[in-house]
Amino acid sequence: MSTDAISNRPLGHTHWNILARPSEVPTVLVGAPHHAQSTNSRLFRDPSMVRAGSTPRALSHAVAPAWLIPPGVLAGACGVALVCVSAQIRTPVAWCGLVAVVLAAITSAETARRARSAEAARYTRANAEVQRYYAQRETALLARLSDQRATTVWLAEELLPAAVARLQKGEPPSEILQSVPFGEHLDSEFAEALRAALRTLLEAVDAEERTRDSSQRALVAIARRVQAIVHQLAKDLRDMQILHGTDVVVSHGLQDIDHRNALIGRLAASIAVLGDARPGRQWSKAIPLYDIVRGAMSRIVDYPRVKLQSVTEVAVIGQGAEPLIHLLAELLDNATTFSPPHAPVEVTASEVPTGVAIEIEDRGVGLTEEARQRIDRVMAHASSGMDLADLGEATQLGLPVVSRLAREHGLDVDLRTSAYGGVRAVVLVPRRLITTVQQPASKVQQFTPRPTGAPTVPRPTMTRDAAAESVEAEKTVNGLPQRRRESPVPTPVVRTTPHPPAAPAATPGTADAPRQPGLMWEAFSGEKRSSTGPSIRTNEPSDEGE
Repeated sequence: MSTDAISNRPLGHTHWNILARPSEVPTVLVGAPHHAQSTNSRLFRDPSMVRAGSTPRALSHAVAPAWLIPPGVLAGACGVALVCVSAQIRTPVAWCGLVAVVLAAITSAETARRARSAEAARYTRANAEVQRYYAQRETALLARLSDQRATTVWLAEELLPAAVARLQKGEPPSEILQSVPFGEHLDSEFAEALRAALRTLLEAVDAEERTRDSSQRALVAIARRVQAIVHQLAKDLRDMQILHGTDVVVSHGLQDIDHRNALIGRLAASIAVLGDARPGRQWSKAIPLYDIVRGAMSRIVDYPRVKLQSVTEVAVIGQGAEPLIHLLAELLDNATTFSPPHAPVEVTASEVPTGVAIEIEDRGVGLTEEARQRIDRVMAHASSGMDLADLGEATQLGLPVVSRLAREHGLDVDLRTSAYGGVRAVVLVPRRLITTVQQPASKVQQFTPRPTGAPTVPRPTMTRDAAAESVEAEKTVNGLPQRRRESPVPTPVVRTTPHPPAAPAATPGTADAPRQPGLMWEAFSGEKRSSTGPSIRTNEPSDEGE
């Protein structure tokens, strides 16, 4: 095989076998020099490359008798001539024969040396050709391995995440596989193996996504059914409040039941949020921020500990009202749960250039660096797509729900250490969700129709003494009138039984007087807030029955 044939040999036929087959080994290796054979054997370890032949030392032993033949023949001829000639000329003939033998020996030796040199040069060239041939094969193989490694890294770091993202958007695996270019530089077998691996992986991910989606839809459907039951129960409790509002004990019991019912509704809404659905109610008009905060208070257990310091007079559009209520309820529940039982939780809301900042500050245990990192990790995971399947055995849904609602509606939530050593949560509501408070068109109070079958009784009137006590309750210690935000209107006690109540109803100004029916309900829902805007318990369209 010539040098040109080796250099022009196509490399694509030998990329998958670094060891040469016997038919591919150049024939110039026959009788190759010993150092060439040892070099090739160290590089390739192929027994087929060591052919039958002689080494240079064996060649010298084989050539040595050959160059002695001419001098020997000439010496024999001279001996015969010496025997045949007369004695007078034997001496000149002997000298001439000796000279001829010496010259023949020198000529034969030189010829043999040149033959050995030519043979060594030929084997050197052949060894160089073989090394160049296998160097080209090795270079091509290393380039191919480098391409395969780069393709594998690209498949793991870029292609798979992009393919999974497209799969999660609903694109079928077959279309994804058809649009993936593996390149023409890869071997067909390797490209087909990668394509098969990618197909198997995408089919497994697609099956997992379908299972996850079906389970999420089932959980959201269950949450909606629970919300529908909670909504109907709340409506029935309001009707019972109207019917039995004169009985203080029954009214308080109904209020407690409604409060527990609201907690169940919040849990169902949290499950719906983690199932990538709306929390529930969809308001059709703007809700005052004050009512939103009070609505959030009505959905936690320790609502009496929440102190409203100041709330700016703005409203939140209907689209962002329910998510904000639920988000604030989760933060308030977290603040009251992880703080001392009697420590207050202060809430303020003020306008900032980018919207409205709502601050919730507790006096519990502050955030350590480890806790802050864990919270940031949980919220980042939830923002990137955490759902119910990612929660595992965790029962705390607050932070994932807050993070999901903040991501969906453009809210910014920041947790930091408060001045009291506790936690201070700041919720930034963007200006696109903020609007002005709509003042009511009429100051006439809207009463609920009397239930069918209820006895007709005359409307009670307040006595002058009760009115005076009510006025006195609105004054400070210095005798100056004091403006109270949303002071509750005394609820008149109407007798619906033939016998009077066991204990007379005390005036609102008495310190030991029992709480009037409806006051706790007002703290939950803000039904009696007629001067600041619509009530949080208005009849709004809801998707709880979806």
